[in-house]
Amino acid sequence: MNTLTVFNGFSVSDADATRDFYSNIVGLEIEDEKMGLRYKLPSGSTTFMYVKPDHKPAEYTVLNFVVSDIVAAVDELIAKGVKFEMYDNLYTGATQDEKGILRSPDQQKYGPSIAWFKDPSGNILSVIEDKTA
Repeated sequence: MNTLTVFNGFSVSDADATRDFYSNIVGLEIEDEKMGLRYKLPSGSTTFMYVKPDHKPAEYTVLNFVVSDIVAAVDELIAKGVKFEMYDNLYTGATQDEKGILRSPDQQKYGPSIAWFKDPSGNILSVIEDKTA
């Protein structure tokens, strides 16, 4: 196999709402395509979103936005109207603060601090803190 590039993709229910959210709320650069929307990711790769008439939101996180300051990122998104998800089925002893941030007591065991939110189509996204970034 002679692979030229790799990108991921997922479905959405509304192209206009998706374009507005990912461009104006999250801040990704868009490339309109005939078959859907392609967004440039900070890593240099892309993700492709396409409208599917019978769209069902993903039940897992489709995009993770790595940030150096999770509180600042969450505050910025909340100011833009984003609502963060609250979960009660996390690992034993895990709790989220009032903003929805799960702060990891042990990053080696549980991973970094994280907060989840949804796009207009109900797909799950997250912000993950990496203080070395």
